[in-house]
Amino acid sequence: MAWRLPLWQRGAMSNDAAPRSPSYTAFGLRAEAEPLAPGLHIVATPIGNLRDISFRALATLAAADVILAEDTRTSKTLLAHYGIATPLLPYHEHNAAQMRPKVLAKLREGGKLALISDAGTPLVSDPGYKLVAELVAEGLPVTGIPGPSAVLAALVLAGLPTDRFFFEGFLPPKSAARRTRLTELAVIPGTLVFFESPRRLAEMLADAAAVLGARPGAVARELTKFHETVRRGALPELAAHYESEEEPRGEIVVIIGPPGAVELLPAGDVIDERLRAALAKVSLKEAVAQVAAETGQPRRKIYARALELTRDDP
Repeated sequence: MAWRLPLWQRGAMSNDAAPRSPSYTAFGLRAEAEPLAPGLHIVATPIGNLRDISFRALATLAAADVILAEDTRTSKTLLAHYGIATPLLPYHEHNAAQMRPKVLAKLREGGKLALISDAGTPLVSDPGYKLVAELVAEGLPVTGIPGPSAVLAALVLAGLPTDRFFFEGFLPPKSAARRTRLTELAVIPGTLVFFESPRRLAEMLADAAAVLGARPGAVARELTKFHETVRRGALPELAAHYESEEEPRGEIVVIIGPPGAVELLPAGDVIDERLRAALAKVSLKEAVAQVAAETGQPRRKIYARALELTRDDP
């Protein structure tokens, strides 16, 4: 096979490559990795904290003939941290069509390859689906090494129903298309999970509030990293917060509760507190509209309570 790749890449995929020790370092100790079975091994890697990786993942990366990586620069940091010397090859959306036949050929010969993404679990909003589909069609072995996932990490922190959820990935960047897609997603009877760019977060939340109303939501940022934050609240509140705040940084996951989840939002004393705060600044009509939007409670219910408060308060 004619390889139109730099020399180091040719060596990485060649059976004539110099032998190396399949080992890794953890807790200051060097460990030898057991021989790896032929096939493609899909390995989940940390989404931020380098300690969030399994021993099985480390052993797989150390024993593979080559590691297919979405971003070799990021992956070099991980491998260096654990003393893994396995060669890296780029495999991303821009070169997948050219690389896939070469990878398939290597696997047909009994090669042992690992696939990792920039971070987290491969194939979830990352390249690899078509490769795995072709392997399955040919009956070639595919093994999954489970581990970190930004989707699941955000979902369990959101405080929203987890029995059913739908992962959408990134919404369209333009508002009109984004609202159209949100309208289609509105009927799904489960929690919605999105990835979003920091520079589009406020606009995305505003569109979500306009289409989905005052459903509860959560914005998870920089999960597992030093500046990890999770902000929870009704969609209008979240949209207002990020509209007024400086543009956030880092990786962001947005979680939105399912239809009917507004029942989970604050009621009782919390509504009274919000009404009193709003009435001190705006008219009764404006206060009712504001609190109804924030809590997802029926406007007539908020209006009746506002009248009671104005009568009871001196």
